[in-house]
Amino acid sequence: MSKFHAHYTLTMKDIIREGNPILHRPTEQVKIPPSQEDQETLICMMNFLKNSQDPVLANKYQLRAGVGLSANQIGLNKRMFVAYLMDEKGQEHEYTLINPKIISHSVSTIYLPQGEGCLSVDRTIKGLVPRYERIKVKGYNLSGEEVVLKLSGYPSIVVQHEIDHLNGIMFYDRINPKNPFQVPENSKGIYF
Repeated sequence: MSKFHAHYTLTMKDIIREGNPILHRPTEQVKIPPSQEDQETLICMMNFLKNSQDPVLANKYQLRAGVGLSANQIGLNKRMFVAYLMDEKGQEHEYTLINPKIISHSVSTIYLPQGEGCLSVDRTIKGLVPRYERIKVKGYNLSGEEVVLKLSGYPSIVVQHEIDHLNGIMFYDRINPKNPFQVPENSKGIYF
């Protein structure tokens, strides 16, 4: 039985930090339909993101604000993640995805001019992280139903960051080591 049940309050102490080998290994597929344990873990992870974005709760539990969290970031070798964010237009997006896979993507890319951050990385890493502008992702929701999402802009960046986690890739692995601020070809920054 996992400690990450629906009523467990995840805190920064539960977050695996860079240097831990689990962050650099591809995760294993989750059985569909997901077990009650996997469902509760995902609910617990989503609660963490919502708490981390609430100034009162974030202060109470000493949480860093996050918009995405993958299972391997809490030490579980499972191909699943949650994301909770506002896009460039101020619309709320909430995703719980199991066994996600990018099935198509745009040629054009985008990046966050301020760079990306990560709950597993306690230092500031400067540089542009190129991401596909638009992606189509297939996976399963909390109920085990197949879902296909078409994402663009900021939601697309967040979901690619989380899928990278599940593949053992950190965001800084995508920064150009010779010229971290070189704007990739056919790419544009997105601003909030």
